Amino acid sequence: VPDTLAPRASWKTNVPIISRKELLEGDGFVFGFPAKFGMMAAEFQAFLDLTASVWNEEEQLLKGKPAGIFFSTGCQGGGQETTALTAIPQLVNRGMLFVPIGNILGAEKCEMEEVRGGSPFGAGTYAGSDGSREPSEIELKQAFHQGKYIATITKKLKRDPQCSFPKIARRLSQVVPQS
Repeated sequence: VPDTLAPRASWKTNVPIISRKELLEGDGFVFGFPAKFGMMAAEFQAFLDLTASVWNEEEQLLKGKPAGIFFSTGCQGGGQETTALTAIPQLVNRGMLFVPIGNILGAEKCEMEEVRGGSPFGAGTYAGSDGSREPSEIELKQAFHQGKYIATITKKLKRDPQCSFPKIARRLSQVVPQS
């Protein structure tokens, strides 16, 4: 997704930008974005707005595809969980299956020796107000688990043709009378 609000961030020029076609070819997704005042970044919202035609199409081409999210905020209290809560409806309104990571860290999540981002909704990090903080080892562990977890779910759905949501919806529409 192109960054339109920070042209001075030259380090972002090598980041690939996904096209609508590439999005439709995906079997599963993990979307990452910075949080801005407790909400997903405007650029990501604009990208999702471009998928409205995909959402409105008869087959709803993203329906049944697993999706997760991860996020970065400048500081603690920067809105990681509220960002998740504003992003999840965007995914489910497109028929995507939101895949949370749950409390994968167990008791480790309550240790207070180090600052850590993330929540049961998705992996996260605190970048610092100037963006200079790198993700900690535990934040990277959480992100790795999330990627592996969503990949596993995506593979299971892909392997079992009976799990394809569009196919299930078509079968139901043949059985259930339309009013």
